Amino acid sequence: MIDEIRQDADSRMAKSIEALKGELGKLRTGRAHTSLLDHITVEYYGSDTPLSQVAAIKVEDARTLSVTPWEKNMVEPVERAIMTSDLGLNPATAGMVIRVPLPPLTEERRKEMIKLVRHEGEKARVAIRNIRRDAIQHLKTLLKEKEIGEDEERRAQEEIQKVTDRYIQQVEQLLQAKEKDLMTI
Repeated sequence: MIDEIRQDADSRMAKSIEALKGELGKLRTGRAHTSLLDHITVEYYGSDTPLSQVAAIKVEDARTLSVTPWEKNMVEPVERAIMTSDLGLNPATAGMVIRVPLPPLTEERRKEMIKLVRHEGEKARVAIRNIRRDAIQHLKTLLKEKEIGEDEERRAQEEIQKVTDRYIQQVEQLLQAKEKDLMTI
């Protein structure tokens, strides 16, 4: 029973780390990459659809992405979706092709990006702590129902804390690597 709780907490914390990696991957470091536009959705026949399902996204060069919608009537909605996203990009349309130039990162923009990185890291730490809280609450419920003893509960709490510390350390390492990546020119 205790092992199941610990394993569940461990797997949920691992998912939090994966989610953080995904969020950090969206934050650009000055190079064009198709994953920058992954989270953008476009209104397509009445429903929000991921951009990658209504257009082809390619890297033209180190600082330019090209987006080619599958349908001609989707050019304007795709352009509008890119413009209104939180990325601060200004796409330029030439017929059916939308070019998205990536501006060079200024010192000010780099500092903004680091603030975003730290915010994402804090969200990941909070998620991991919430998982720890849930696991410990589950242990206390088992103790209250007399399914485990106080010593077992205390040992299990210590194990869960060790797992939590390990994942918090991983979050810190990811944040340091991303900050270093953002500050290199």
